[in-house]
Amino acid sequence: MTDIRRPRILCVSFSDIRSDARVLRQLDVLARHGDVTTLSYGDRPDAAVDHIEIDRSLPSLPQTIPGVLKLALRRYRSVAMDAPAVRAARLALQGRSFDIVVANEARALPLASLVQGSPRVWCDLHEWAPAERSHVLSWRLLIAPFMDWVCREYLPGIAASTTVNESIADLYADRFGVRPEVVRNAIAYRADLSPSPLADDRIRLVHSGGAVPGRNIEAIIDAVDRLGDGYTLDLFLIPSRHADQYWRSLTERIASSPRTTLHAAVAPEELPQTLNPFDLGVYLLPPHTPNHRLMLPNKFFDFVQARLGFVFGPSVETDRLITTHGLGVITDGYAPEDLVRAIRGLSRAEIRGFKARTDAAAEALSSSTDVATEEALLVRLLEAR
Repeated sequence: MTDIRRPRILCVSFSDIRSDARVLRQLDVLARHGDVTTLSYGDRPDAAVDHIEIDRSLPSLPQTIPGVLKLALRRYRSVAMDAPAVRAARLALQGRSFDIVVANEARALPLASLVQGSPRVWCDLHEWAPAERSHVLSWRLLIAPFMDWVCREYLPGIAASTTVNESIADLYADRFGVRPEVVRNAIAYRADLSPSPLADDRIRLVHSGGAVPGRNIEAIIDAVDRLGDGYTLDLFLIPSRHADQYWRSLTERIASSPRTTLHAAVAPEELPQTLNPFDLGVYLLPPHTPNHRLMLPNKFFDFVQARLGFVFGPSVETDRLITTHGLGVITDGYAPEDLVRAIRGLSRAEIRGFKARTDAAAEALSSSTDVATEEALLVRLLEAR
């Protein structure tokens, strides 16, 4: 009898997928091709038919003394399965088999290689794995060499890989001899939105994303306070899972700013509508790591579909898109005074022009190209099966 069951797809992400916009978009594509089981922190995403929840308290990298010692001694084959979250995931997967495994980020590759059923593995690397947190000394000394080993060990043998932009794809090709396909962080085209009119009495700045140390959110708050009357800043922030002290200090700083308002985070699919009433999307990320220098973040595409003008700090990929499409201005640096100077130099007519050009570019900068890449990739994997 012909086997007519739907393909079984395992999606692994050591994040809370329900608040991970990139993986949520990926799941929408996966669910069109098979029955998806997710393995992650947090609750089951809507697109999954089954879910394996990893305890939020379990880290996805080795943190015990034996695990750290193995990292220091470069005993990577032994340490690859030592992280508490990975051990728990491996145990939970016993007796389950899959046709395709999607490993989100390189850290999920060792686990993906052990899944039963001889699945085809697609690794969505997201960004440049060896430098995810290279501004942190312990990461640079212990984790970066391990991530380099993971990429060398596993990437050549998997069926497919993807990453967020051409610059980072070049890094993988140069270092590991494997060129990932590009799937940006773009979101669906919002034909129902158009640029909102400017308010009579103020320019409305907005920033959304994770409240993570190093994101330089404080500099944006300082800048709006220096800009004075006629400018406001609204923040839609997701608290970090591991930075309670930072969140407390940040909320105290926000409370002391007369022009800044903190809002609860909204679901990724709601962001364009929520951000649409504002004027300028602001992001000022210093290049602490190669991923920062080569960033093309979710918020860039959220701001596009919200039809905002852009004020961004310098970065290779965002500079190119902002300049090509005339979406906004690029600051000279990453300090509050750089942001103040860039915004004070803008007339209301220029801001209206940025919003109009973002509107004109919104369809070209939507996810249609990226979805087509993922669809074609999955078809190839399923045909090979």
